[in-house]
Amino acid sequence: EEKKSALEAGPDINAAFNPKKSELSLEERYRLCASVGEEILSEDRLMELLKKKDNFICYDGFEPSGRMHIAQGLLKAINVNKLTSAGGIFIFWVADWFALLNKKMDGDLAKIQDLGKYFIEIWKAAGMNLENVKFLWASEEINKRADEYWSMVMDISTKNTLKRILRCTQIMGRDDGYELSASQIFYPC
Repeated sequence: EEKKSALEAGPDINAAFNPKKSELSLEERYRLCASVGEEILSEDRLMELLKKKDNFICYDGFEPSGRMHIAQGLLKAINVNKLTSAGGIFIFWVADWFALLNKKMDGDLAKIQDLGKYFIEIWKAAGMNLENVKFLWASEEINKRADEYWSMVMDISTKNTLKRILRCTQIMGRDDGYELSASQIFYPC
């Protein structure tokens, strides 16, 4: 069977996803996990997790918003490979709707999703092992449980002031002087 690139794929953008257990020793798995972070808050808890679970969940997200920088390309591939080699199942949240809210790619969702697929292709080219990696589109996951999602948005938006929400806009890469659109106010929610 010929492998499709992420650019040619339909909704399942990683046909290689087929989680495997790690064949490394507990100590090797621990060392790999420890090598990814600056510090471990509880070494005992990490060791206990690795003892109990052959596979554990890791996650990260990205907003397809332009060119990928070297740390996002190479270092992400290296660190994901370490965690998946240790038994991690790595879930990437592709924040396509959030890129749309943030007016990336001129607010064109199709372009944003194409860019997200390019990121995946870059990680493949950088050597990311995708067997234990799953990509989830925010738009698809939100639509699967829209009632839950919008209930949370309503809860957050009614329990916070506009001033508080505006302080959260730094996560969008916007400073205090930037004039936000109404859609960008939803981003932190």
